[in-house]
Amino acid sequence: MYTRKTIQELTLKDDFMFGAVMSEEANCKRFLELVLGFPIDRVETNKEKSIIYRPENKGIRLDVYAKDENNTHYNVEMQTSPKDALGKRSRYYHSQIDMELLRSGSFYRDLPDTFVIFICDFDPFRQQKYRYSFSQTCRECTVADLEDGSRTIFLSTKGENPDEISPELLTFLNYVGADLENSAADFGDDYVKSLQDSVKLVKQSREMEQQFMILQELIDAGREEGREEGRAEAVEGLTSAILTLLASKGTVTDELRMRITSENDLKLLRNWLDLAVKSTSVEQYVLQINS
Repeated sequence: MYTRKTIQELTLKDDFMFGAVMSEEANCKRFLELVLGFPIDRVETNKEKSIIYRPENKGIRLDVYAKDENNTHYNVEMQTSPKDALGKRSRYYHSQIDMELLRSGSFYRDLPDTFVIFICDFDPFRQQKYRYSFSQTCRECTVADLEDGSRTIFLSTKGENPDEISPELLTFLNYVGADLENSAADFGDDYVKSLQDSVKLVKQSREMEQQFMILQELIDAGREEGREEGRAEAVEGLTSAILTLLASKGTVTDELRMRITSENDLKLLRNWLDLAVKSTSVEQYVLQINS
């Protein structure tokens, strides 16, 4: 049975918390260095794509998107339970990065290297490894590399080969796999300590708590929308999310509140929510929904 968590009950393995903590560039940079095994000078995270409701992309997306000084692009996703077709899911993420770059006018030869990284709180391939790395090589001649620039890495908190990864990465994965109580323990690692501090800041932030409440409303709306009898609950969840978001950007008039709460078109409500995310003020929002 599904039960809502409060933001105080979240750990790094929860999607929302992971996206919030890793959108901080210092945290993301150190994580990528741990996984890849080489230094990175600079990382830019895209917060708009990390913690945002995106109706055009299968609803809620909480991945971490980043690029480094060499324009290498990274997509990192937390997985707490086994899902079907993880390999094809990684293919989808690679394709989304490529299509966005190609739409901006790039040629094939200009496509940057891309890494799709899954952090799994389970063993995705049941081979007791902490890390599984994949790239495109020729089966008939393993020295021949396709050189398409795409790499996929699966990390597992359930590995049994600690000698094959760095002690720092092992400590990080142990932290990710910890429950709420144990996640506050002293892991004897500076990076984990900085992540713990970031988690505390997120939990103390009224703005982040508000974003998490909105996310919960969206999840509930999506869950109910699949049932005919749940349509009313889906509408209520979307309108609540819109009003909560607008309240953080200004005063919601009675007229605007009535207009939003009286709307029953789910597609229109999703569009209105997207506009609420992008608007910087209630006044701008009103202009957009009236245009």
